[in-house]
Amino acid sequence: MAKKNAESLKGKYIAVEGPIGVGKTSLAEKLARKLKARLVMEEVDENPFLGKFYQEMGNVAFQAQLWFLISRFRQQEQLRQSELFQSTLITDYIFPKDGIFANVVLDDEELRIYERLNTMLAGNVALPDRIVFLQAPTDILLKRVKLRGRSFEKDIDPEYLEEINKAYNYFIYHYHESPALVVNTSNIDFVHSGADLDDLIEHLAGLERGKEYYTPIGE
Repeated sequence: MAKKNAESLKGKYIAVEGPIGVGKTSLAEKLARKLKARLVMEEVDENPFLGKFYQEMGNVAFQAQLWFLISRFRQQEQLRQSELFQSTLITDYIFPKDGIFANVVLDDEELRIYERLNTMLAGNVALPDRIVFLQAPTDILLKRVKLRGRSFEKDIDPEYLEEINKAYNYFIYHYHESPALVVNTSNIDFVHSGADLDDLIEHLAGLERGKEYYTPIGE
């Protein structure tokens, strides 16, 4: 059955998405290995404004956001121009995620400029065939952020993380562009859990339209 589910996802573009610390990168890596897929990761550590953003959020938010927007667009352009979509592709983000953060961290004038540029770019980005949206309460996100130990996140503001989490939940509820599997990760941590992915992949393979909410049993 597991092999059959993997075969049904062959050639698909699957994106894993969720708030800071929820475990999307780890799940994307596990899915890529399980499905023998090409893995494309967002370039978080390369953003030169990110460290300063967490220290002086309001001062460099616009620069950090524009860097992410352009970086993700360039990455998506490379995917469109290559033959990657002929094989199974896993990414640890979706392009619209950028707007979630922009709406939280930018002021009104910055947001107007950002939205004009985002609108120009978004029309040239391919939609995933499936999206896995990961969810968890903010206290769990905070614990996972601390565990992964990124230096620029060590002093992350819990109130900021809560705001981002709420914005993600709102976005997920209103998202309808691609079939989406919404996964409650409260009792499972894809970073440290050895839980079998077969059940998740079965749900993903059976998802052809709409949105499905899924709570893994965990170990």
